[in-house]
Amino acid sequence: MSNDKLQNAYLSMVSIVGEKNSTEWKNITPSLQTAILGAVEPGMTPSCIVYPHTQAELGAVIAQAYCNQWPVLMCGSGSKLSWGSLAKGIDIVISTIYLNQLINHAVGDLTVTVEAGIKFADLQNTLAQANQFIALDPTYPDDATIGGIIATANTGSLRQGYGSVRDQILGITFIRSDGEIVKAGGRVVKNVAGYDLMKLFTASYGTLGAVAQVTLRLYPIPQASQTVVLTGDINAIFQAANTLRGSALTPTQADLISEQLVFDLSVGKGLALIARFQSIPESVSEQSKQLLQMGEKLGLTGVTHTEENESDLWQRLRESMHNITQTLTITCKIGILPTAATDLFTQGAMGIIHIASGLGILRCANEQEVLKMRNICENHSGFLSLLAAPNQIKEKIDVWGYNGNALSLMQGIKQKFDSKNILSPGRFVSGI
Repeated sequence: MSNDKLQNAYLSMVSIVGEKNSTEWKNITPSLQTAILGAVEPGMTPSCIVYPHTQAELGAVIAQAYCNQWPVLMCGSGSKLSWGSLAKGIDIVISTIYLNQLINHAVGDLTVTVEAGIKFADLQNTLAQANQFIALDPTYPDDATIGGIIATANTGSLRQGYGSVRDQILGITFIRSDGEIVKAGGRVVKNVAGYDLMKLFTASYGTLGAVAQVTLRLYPIPQASQTVVLTGDINAIFQAANTLRGSALTPTQADLISEQLVFDLSVGKGLALIARFQSIPESVSEQSKQLLQMGEKLGLTGVTHTEENESDLWQRLRESMHNITQTLTITCKIGILPTAATDLFTQGAMGIIHIASGLGILRCANEQEVLKMRNICENHSGFLSLLAAPNQIKEKIDVWGYNGNALSLMQGIKQKFDSKNILSPGRFVSGI
């Protein structure tokens, strides 16, 4: 876009949301500029970032972009802008951070309806007053917005006990590429027939529409919680994971974590199995005891974490997985048959893998390591996709590594929802 067109785009946005809610590129804070540049193809500079305060404003902004064929990059707080492929030809960045209202909390129905820009941590604190919570464990809980969590399917370890992001969504309101507001689903927990737009928008990276409002299912906060960590010989750890997976025990979180992370967390040496039990005190105590006995029979060292020590452990684990260092600059999302996770760890993988789903996060140092781990995953009916990585790496390696047979279907859906290709173009599989 030329300088004149950039200025026209900015002025068009000002006419909708006002000068205070539309910031020219030159006036955007350096940290946010860096985040945006990490999400767009090199050499591209958007005209501005726009902050709608209502769903109507969000619709008007997208409608204006549609009429002028100005590609837009959708975001919330920007905490996960570095994830996914590099967006192409972006003229305008739209943030939903001020669409942050709690619309309805149906305490008796265990549901909550919120706008997409509400911060996850803020919402959890509000729900805690009613002894309820959202069963998600996102990467950046303090900064992540609900819309961003849905757009990236950022579930975390609680997937073990409660399912994925899409399992938590009951209703959704989104803005089409032409600016029209569309609603799907409802406010009650029930099964419905038809095309499931809630699941379709999960992990769409803003390429199908702008999520404006969602209704989520809630759960009562458990009365008690304990985490058991087993460390020791890698084969014994895998045997313990297989036994736990087939047992009657019901952890809400259960992961394999690599030797490097075990060392960082100061919980022992070697590979570790970490499992969290949350229920009534008697159940938590008995299940923790049984897992410790299981580990003892296999010659493993077991440690139990409770209260603040336990919360700190899970926070440090989450932070260590996404803390960019000088040697580990690439973060990947992987999926592999749970029983085949041993192949990754024996080949030196650094990361965390959920024992039930086989999904996880790996950290890599370079392109060669990424390709090595991707090959292992694909050989076991799995995948490896880049989340965060330097732009030069994302330009050299296929970010998604998708080799399934649904590409034509995904392209057809993109065409139906966004015929002019203005919504976060290039962010998803095969340039969608």
